[in-house]
Amino acid sequence: MSRFRDGFIALALAATVTLSLSSFASAAGDIAAGEKIFRKCTACHNIGVGARNRVGPELNGVIGRKAATAPEYSYSQAMINAGEGGLVWSVETLTKFLHHPKGMVDGTRMTFAGLKKPEEIADVIAYLSAFAADGTSATARTKEVLTEIVHKSQFANAADTPIPDHGIYHLGRKALPDEVSAWNIDVRPDGQGLPVGHGTVAQGEQLFTENCAVCHGDFGEGVGRWPVLAGGQESLKDDRPVKTIGSYWPYLSTVYDYVRRAMPFGNARSMSNDDVYALTAYLLYLNDIINDEKFDLSNKNFSSFHLPNEANFIPDTRHQEPEYASSKEPCMKNCKATPAKIIGRARVLDVTPASDDKNQGQGSVE
Repeated sequence: MSRFRDGFIALALAATVTLSLSSFASAAGDIAAGEKIFRKCTACHNIGVGARNRVGPELNGVIGRKAATAPEYSYSQAMINAGEGGLVWSVETLTKFLHHPKGMVDGTRMTFAGLKKPEEIADVIAYLSAFAADGTSATARTKEVLTEIVHKSQFANAADTPIPDHGIYHLGRKALPDEVSAWNIDVRPDGQGLPVGHGTVAQGEQLFTENCAVCHGDFGEGVGRWPVLAGGQESLKDDRPVKTIGSYWPYLSTVYDYVRRAMPFGNARSMSNDDVYALTAYLLYLNDIINDEKFDLSNKNFSSFHLPNEANFIPDTRHQEPEYASSKEPCMKNCKATPAKIIGRARVLDVTPASDDKNQGQGSVE
């Protein structure tokens, strides 16, 4: 990786571009690594051509920019005061801010707890430094050149590599046990697949505040069009039911499995098994399924919990229906004696919002 980093910096410095890379050089970070780490920021921030303000301001040309000066963004008074007090985003000030945002600007609305590893901070700053105020990237061409170099070096001797004699297409190899186990992480409703671990409601509350509240709200109520996680009891028969963990979901294993695989948004698989247990416990607490802040959820007591709507889910018996059981050809034309009528319309719900457009993803029930 160090040779990759050194080579990339050398290429970037050699490129003829209008964007100054002095701040990038001083950050001594890895742009490629910074781009991956920055994904955890994309729930709130945009960068690049066409970037817009979202929950947080767009970050094009942030290096050298006075704090609280992104056009058309409504900053907290604390950040406005910091900018008026002379705060300018440099490698040094960003390093301090990214490590502990609220510790540097007390009162900022930024809920992210901060990056703890110095190398991750340096990588993110290197990535931010690569973008000019108009969103263009000085590294676009250098990335292309580097990719070509790596590709050529990786496959230079491909002609000398023996063709595998296994499989139909003679490609690849059988997955190793460790590789299979890394993907085999699904959790069944009966608890099979749960890893050993535990976490309390109180621990989950802190994790939720640091990683989830920016999208889902402090109490699971949802921010903007981001999903609501708590409440909605007795609403499933309404015209617009509120489908949450407490009102609709059938199994707690789905909560654990989904959080473990896909959350936090933009930084999936970054939490430990104990963290996921703690978050799951806190989600139970938000939905009034447990009421003890000291409760400790673990693989030992996990299967004792049943969500309120579990009984309303039934097994899929379509395989027992005559047309499936007999393997007959399904009817594809003139199957209904009378004309079909539309009796309802589903509401369009984008689970993961991609923009702040007020009308995008909205629908109606008729």
